[in-house]
Amino acid sequence: MREAAFVRQNKDKWVKYESLLQNNRNLSPEQLTDIYIELSDDLSYSKTFYPKSNTTRYLNGIASGLHQKIYSSKKESGNRFITFFTKEFPEQFHKHHKQLLLSFLIFGIFTLIGAYSAANDAAFVRSILGDAYVNMTLENISNKDPMAVYKQASEIDMFLGITINNIRVSLMAFSMGVLAGIGTVFLLMQNAVMLGSFQYFFYDQGVLWESVRTIWIHGTIEISVIIIAGCAGLVVGKSILFPATYSRLKSFTMGIKDGLKIVISTIPLFIVAGFLEGFVTRITSMPDWLAILIIISSLALILFYYVYYPLYLLKKSKNESGLY
Repeated sequence: MREAAFVRQNKDKWVKYESLLQNNRNLSPEQLTDIYIELSDDLSYSKTFYPKSNTTRYLNGIASGLHQKIYSSKKESGNRFITFFTKEFPEQFHKHHKQLLLSFLIFGIFTLIGAYSAANDAAFVRSILGDAYVNMTLENISNKDPMAVYKQASEIDMFLGITINNIRVSLMAFSMGVLAGIGTVFLLMQNAVMLGSFQYFFYDQGVLWESVRTIWIHGTIEISVIIIAGCAGLVVGKSILFPATYSRLKSFTMGIKDGLKIVISTIPLFIVAGFLEGFVTRITSMPDWLAILIIISSLALILFYYVYYPLYLLKKSKNESGLY
């Protein structure tokens, strides 16, 4: 590409970035890093093809200024943990809403497939859930306590076991994204089919409501976060398949970084889900209104934090900095 064409193609972007830097706009570390990466790519290209040009000197000046701004403001404060969850992560998550929607659709479709398969093959539920679990649950149903399984282990043991297992599933969904996202899709499919057949089993036994009002006390957060972890894996898969203007290695590195942040964001929610399953779900005698309130509140929390809040911060960022 001729230098004039290169400048014409990127001039407006460089001027905007230079203006943001000179005016000392209040940009987040993530925004500064994204700008720095993009300018570094342009500078690298310019050094390769126009090493002694004014364009290279100009870009080098902006990049150097940004580098100083990033590292001069890189002071770790005592509330770093809080800042990550309240600002740093949600400010960037809107970029991955398409992968979140795709993860949700994959999970939803295979949940329906699981229910349909269970409805058309009497042996399917046993092949998915296992004979021991099915026989135990049938016995609990005959004893008028379909959800007795949640009362068997101690509260602490169940809380720790469930929390650790859920975090393990979350990390697997993320790490399997390195298989171009196919591994993540398989894990989502596996869990969704299990859920679909599980819920149909209770429907077939005439205790669907008892299962829904009990299981979804913890399941609302648990299933939602599996879908979010699936989003993390799909982000990694996308970075491999569609690197856009970056090299495939750089795109993959960025995908791993973004995916890991998504997974980290889910850990507190898995702890909450483990607490609910260990200490609250076992109270099968609680009134319906309280169970419904917990379920609705859990869903509202997920939708607020992963859907509404990132979009709110994006809109706020547009108004304040004009970056996007």
